[in-house]
Amino acid sequence: MSEIPAKATESEDPSGGARADAAGAAAHGEMPSGDTMWQSSPPGSIYDYIRVASFSIGADGLVDQWSMRAEQIFGIPAERAVGMDPIEAFIDPDLRERGQRKMAEILDGREWTGVVPFRMPDISAGERGEEGLAEVYVMPTRTLEGEKAAVCIVVDVRTLRSIETDLAASQAIFGQSPFGFLLIDHDLRIRRANQRFSAIFGGSPDDHRGKGVYDYLPRPEADRVSATLRRVLETGDSVTDMHVTGFVPGSDERRHWSSNLYRVHSGSGRPIGIAWLSTDITARRAAAREAAAARRNLALLNEAGARIGNSLDLETTARELLDVVVPGFCDLATVDLYQGLLVGDETPPGLADGSAELRRVAFSSAVSDAPFAGTGATVAVGAVHHYPFNSACADALRTARPQHVPGEEGGLVQSTLAVPMVAHDTVVGLAQFARTKGSEPFGERDRDLAVELAARAAVCIDNARLYRREHERALILQRSLLPPGDPVASGLDIACRYLPGSASTGRPSEVGGDWFDVIELPGHRTALVVGDVMGRGLRAAVAMGELRTAVRTLALLDLEPAEVLSALDEIARGLGAPGGVQQATRAARRPREADLSEVYLATCVYAVYDSVTRRCTFANAGHLPPVLVEPGEAALMLDVPPGLPLGVGGEPFEEVEVELPEGALLALYTDGLVESRDHPLDEGLQAFVGALTDPTRPLEDVCDHILHTLDTHHGEDDIALLMARVQGLPAESVGDWTLPREPRSVGRAREYARGQLLAWDLEPLVDTTELLVSELVTNALRYGEGEIRLRLLLDRTLVCEVWDSGLVQPRRRRARDTDEGGRGLQLVGLLSAAWGSRRTPRGKTVWFELPLPDGETGLTDPAEALLSLF
Repeated sequence: MSEIPAKATESEDPSGGARADAAGAAAHGEMPSGDTMWQSSPPGSIYDYIRVASFSIGADGLVDQWSMRAEQIFGIPAERAVGMDPIEAFIDPDLRERGQRKMAEILDGREWTGVVPFRMPDISAGERGEEGLAEVYVMPTRTLEGEKAAVCIVVDVRTLRSIETDLAASQAIFGQSPFGFLLIDHDLRIRRANQRFSAIFGGSPDDHRGKGVYDYLPRPEADRVSATLRRVLETGDSVTDMHVTGFVPGSDERRHWSSNLYRVHSGSGRPIGIAWLSTDITARRAAAREAAAARRNLALLNEAGARIGNSLDLETTARELLDVVVPGFCDLATVDLYQGLLVGDETPPGLADGSAELRRVAFSSAVSDAPFAGTGATVAVGAVHHYPFNSACADALRTARPQHVPGEEGGLVQSTLAVPMVAHDTVVGLAQFARTKGSEPFGERDRDLAVELAARAAVCIDNARLYRREHERALILQRSLLPPGDPVASGLDIACRYLPGSASTGRPSEVGGDWFDVIELPGHRTALVVGDVMGRGLRAAVAMGELRTAVRTLALLDLEPAEVLSALDEIARGLGAPGGVQQATRAARRPREADLSEVYLATCVYAVYDSVTRRCTFANAGHLPPVLVEPGEAALMLDVPPGLPLGVGGEPFEEVEVELPEGALLALYTDGLVESRDHPLDEGLQAFVGALTDPTRPLEDVCDHILHTLDTHHGEDDIALLMARVQGLPAESVGDWTLPREPRSVGRAREYARGQLLAWDLEPLVDTTELLVSELVTNALRYGEGEIRLRLLLDRTLVCEVWDSGLVQPRRRRARDTDEGGRGLQLVGLLSAAWGSRRTPRGKTVWFELPLPDGETGLTDPAEALLSLF
């Protein structure tokens, strides 16, 4: 109880002075002087939750005692409250007259109980204080002088109503919860259970009171749960998603629950028990088991995808299938393939009745080395046999559907799945998967998995058959890997020839590894490439295709010629190593012991021509030197350091820069043009240089003249010839300006661009070019370094370049709707046909390209592009 003021000496209270004793204890300082304690009764009292205070009224009707709890409820300290008229201080003016009458009755010796609205006095502010509602119990008493007085007990009604609301809400949550809800006491027994719990375990909620976990769970599980409950009760640490296993009355099915435990406290913070919330997860556990089985099957399929089909040999592929399924899927397995398939018969294998001859090509067992006998007589590996017409295996072959074959009595096998191997709607053989007695029987999921595994193996076997056929009938692949049509380049007139070799091998469809390429680069520059993969056949052609693709990719990165060849060297070494480039790099540190047939070597010359400066930069990887013919001069071989072939590694490549005069002729070629069995290399080179006597003739005629003059019909090797006549970009097609590093340079750049475009009669491009030039120059000012250079180039397209000394490359990003900036490069990408950046010896260049108004590509409206950004 809260303390009670102790001036009263007489009372009609039937407690016989208990209140006075409590008040005396408070008066003698036995209660803490700081935070007021609400109860002196044992913990768990109702006074832990409700707000109760007391004060006393003297014979004059004024407050003469004011408790500490009254200070907290009414917000008035004792020094202010003592001497106040409670009616005047707390009662609304409209009710004061009635309150004075009640006060007179109370001081006349009458008890009174009722609910009184009150307001907090606010003397300092002179305003109306906070209002409240209190239940008051007034008990008459007498002072030491014998005068009539009163003791008032006040309860905050708002707190009581809040408790009522909380209890109602708690009852609703507890009773309507879709989960099992228990309240466990200190003895680990059920204090309260909800309807959901009783619906599962039977009876009414009251029937479960007083029961413990041992009444519901098996002893080992109950021991574990009891220990967890004690730990929660002692430490206060909650437990989440604790799995509990048991049974419900009337069922032998094992059930699983997910339980959450947390300690429950009283209003004073004292632990009073444990709340136990559980939900049935039996179906979820079953689904999890199904998912685990599905994951195991998926892992098996992934393993099959990685291991089956690594060889183009029929028997090896069959053995790879058995290596996957035994013992992970079954205990014994066999593979039978149609005999006609193995001997190269191109007709659809098998007969309509499923009894055609088959050969057992693979067998595997995890329990016995004895031949498989799950579906009839024993057949040894390599033996040719057939299945009877009425057998399950013949039916599987005939219908292309799997069959389940029960095991024989007294035998080792429990059951067998006979699965036809179907590829492209054609049955190529039969796979049998067997499980021994004691293993889990095959289910529908196992049947589907077996069909999928057999189908994958069948496809690989059919691919091996097709490969063997296509390998024997291989056509020339080289032309499909060369540039289609006539190459076009800025500032160059291009002509090319390719002749496949054939006579030396005796196989007209033999494939070689020679290639050439013409790659357009930003800034009206062109990359010229000629290469030769050592060796012949599909292997050389595939290597050539990969290297050619790599060259085009590296060229788009705008690397220097020496860097391109260095990267190609790494790629070539990776082609010959099982682990790729990194494995090849590690292997290069050890003595090479691999078969030379697995090493990919190639020669290549890579040149980059700038049509503005007419300068060409060469890098050579073991290839024959380029030949240059200047107007009025004899042909000569350029002195380009040859370097090591691609795939050898270990040495850097050197670059040579040559200025090509207008009208000069440049020739790149492979060794098939100048070398044969009857003509040494030196002789062939001299003949080739001597054939370039009239560089002014049309390039097509020059190519034909060279092929006619030289011995090009030996057929021992492929021949690739790439001819280019220099036609530099005219000075009037170039606009070049240097801009200081200041904000005014943006406007000046726009003026230069507008003036140059008008001079070139490209008025339709003015607005777009001005906008994009402004964006690039602004970026150079904000993020670049050093002096800014603006260059416009006019050829088949319009190219704009902005140069600066910064090394950081621009990065395009997508701006959010709320961003004020960050859309510059997006705008450049929308309005231009292409854009990008490249490194230079003294910084970087950011460029964009626009089609000319009479070109095939239409112009993008700048206004529409700007609107599309938002």
